[in-house]
Order: sequence, then C-alpha cells, then structure tokens
Amino acid sequence: MAIFKGAGVALVTPMNEDETVNYDKLDELIEWHIAEGTDCIVICGTSGESATLSEEEHIATISHCVETVNHRIPVVAGTGSNSTKTAIYLSTEAEKAGVDGLLVVTPYYNKATQAGLIRHYTEVSESVHTPIIMYNVPSRTGCNILPETAAYLGKNVKNIVAIKAASGNLSQIAKTKSLAGDALDIYSGNDDQVVPIMSLGGLGVISVLSNVAPGYTHEMCWKYLNGDTKGSCAMQLNAIDLIDSLFCEVNPIPVKVALNMMGKEVGPLRGPLYGMGSEADTERLRKSLIDFGIKVK
Repeated sequence: MAIFKGAGVALVTPMNEDETVNYDKLDELIEWHIAEGTDCIVICGTSGESATLSEEEHIATISHCVETVNHRIPVVAGTGSNSTKTAIYLSTEAEKAGVDGLLVVTPYYNKATQAGLIRHYTEVSESVHTPIIMYNVPSRTGCNILPETAAYLGKNVKNIVAIKAASGNLSQIAKTKSLAGDALDIYSGNDDQVVPIMSLGGLGVISVLSNVAPGYTHEMCWKYLNGDTKGSCAMQLNAIDLIDSLFCEVNPIPVKVALNMMGKEVGPLRGPLYGMGSEADTERLRKSLIDFGIKVK
C-alpha cells in the first residue's frame, strides 16, 4: 500500500528572526495545508533546510510535526545524510516520533558507487520498520541511483517502497518503472514533470509548488488519478511559469521569499542560503505569483 497518493508538500521550515525554528508558524502552515487538501506533509527535506538543522532541531521539528498533524494525513520525514550512521540515527529517531514514511536522499558529496548505494540503503532499512522513499536528486548530491539499482532495492530490501525521482531524466524514470514494476512506487521530485511522471505510473509529487499553491497541486494530481488526463495536463502547463520562478535561484530561496511575499511570515533562510540574489529575480517571482492569482503584499 502506498504511503500516499497525490500532492505531498516539501514543507519549508519557518524560522524566527534569530534563525531558531518557529514552531507556532509551523503549526499554522500545517493547518493551512490540511485545510487546502495537501495529501502528505514532507518535513525536514531539502526545502525544509535539513542540511543546516542540527540533529536536535531535526528530530524536534519532525516530532512537533507528527504531533500537530495527529494522523490526519501522512507525515514523511527527511532523514538522509552523507553518513550512513547519521542516516540510521535520524531514521530511528523519526520512527520513534511516529512518522508514516522516511525520505532518504542519496549520500551527498561522498559520491557513493552503485554497490555503495545498495549497502547504504540496506543498512538504513535494516535499522527501521517504517517505509522508505529513496530520494534521487543527482544535481544536488553528485550521486545518481541508476534504474537497475533502484529496481534491485525495491525488489530485495523489505521496506524500500518508493523513489522520489528528481533526476529530470524521463527516460531514466521510465526505465526504473519498467525494471521495478509494482515493487517501487514513484513520486515526481520536479514540479514541472508531475504529469509526465504520473503518465509513467507515478502516484503524485513531493512538491515545492505545494508550498504556495497547495490546493492547486492537489487538484492537478487527483485530476490525473481520477482519469482527467487533459485537465491535469492543462493545470501542469498553466503552472510552468510559476514553477520556473520558484526555481530561478537555488531551492528553497525563492519559495521562502514567495511565502513571505504572501504574508505567511516564514522568516529568514539559514546561511549559506540568504535572500534572492537579484532584484530582477525577485520581481520575476512576484509577477509570477500575481499572474497565477496569488495575492502578495
């Protein structure tokens, strides 16, 4: 059984001005997403600035999210690391907190071999009982889960059940699905490829767009799942300009700026990520939000 279907939000981590985690604002965001129809909360992923959260903050943020959601929709926690031991530690702590799934990114910087990836994911899996979504995003990690490796893990490792596919390579994603079959669910990791990946058997998206347009992203996915391919495709194409603007600089810089423009007051980013690098990109983002029908300050 799939962890979720539809639109999971890769939720930002709201910060106070001193860059501590703003748990009150986190509660507000979670309640908004549930009201808007978001199908799953993905906490402490890339968009949640997991790389600059301390281990203590990481675990506390996951635990707080699980308590706030209180079983109303699934919660998936980002627990990946470039260290297998750290990934195991974060995964076991997230499991204790009661998450419904774990999102485990490929080890970054180390550039593991395919054999190394198999061992890494197997060791993480053996440490927990919670279902695992592998996260393949080679543009950020320098490490690519090849289709043969993904299929092997889905078929042979007990609780590896899905992959968040963010390689941008539709041919690779198609081959992964062809080799893995029903052994591995697929979620789009790119907002501009949701419908194409669902056409290859994907179940939905783990989405940055959902941060600013949660109801829209949910509807786009469920139109497809309910058989309205044409309507879903039209929504995908209509959102392309906003999606491009949300990635005009490295994620999650634009999405946090966008949420602040919308009055959500999610606070600053943590270094080495700061604000938008140019006024032109800021204005592009503002215009895209307005053109999409989103009110900004």
